[in-house]
Amino acid sequence: MNFPPAAYLDLAETAHADLFAPDEPVWTSLSRLVGYLDERLDRVGSSLQQGSVHPRAVVGERVFVAEGAEIEANAVVKGPAWIGSGTVVRSGAYVRENVIVGENCVLGNSSEFKHCILFNRCEVPHFNYVGDSILGFRAHLGAGVICSNVRLDREPVKVRDGAGGFIETGLKKFGAIIGDRTEVGCNAVLSPGAILGRDCLVYPLTSWQGVLPERHIAKSGGELRVVERR
Repeated sequence: MNFPPAAYLDLAETAHADLFAPDEPVWTSLSRLVGYLDERLDRVGSSLQQGSVHPRAVVGERVFVAEGAEIEANAVVKGPAWIGSGTVVRSGAYVRENVIVGENCVLGNSSEFKHCILFNRCEVPHFNYVGDSILGFRAHLGAGVICSNVRLDREPVKVRDGAGGFIETGLKKFGAIIGDRTEVGCNAVLSPGAILGRDCLVYPLTSWQGVLPERHIAKSGGELRVVERR
């Protein structure tokens, strides 16, 4: 498996397709994110805040807010960042460095974003952490979903190759690749290097690591038992 971007992501659903190399694993775009974002922001120049920014929002100097986007009161967008048209950064959201958000997305209360790419119409609305990750078109994270991006032993992240082996990514921090239209249920945890294909479901409370093929469901936990209280 070589994990090309087109196997997971509709590149027509982002204004930043140049980040992705068709003959490289999809996660290599994360290593180009800083330089790419700086170049795009330089091209915009001084016309950065074109959308609606509430007076009580905290927005850094290197943040592009497209026309039609909204940054609500008490949201923090440190930057560098790119916020696409129609996207709402809700009150209490924390957008850190090097974040690209597509069009018509939702970034919600008590959710944190860092060094990540969100395609159009992503919804990350409640108590989420998205670090060093890529979310495809219409990907949705339920409340409390965590994209863990650092191994406990602090070693570089590896990706399971589907044949019992591992692929070295060379990345100390790498969260998840979440394919187009994939749904992740509440309070699920995606381990570093998790790869979810298109149109997948991850059930609530699941701890997932490895590769979930396209149109598959990940379930966890035993059978729920209900007994009389004595």
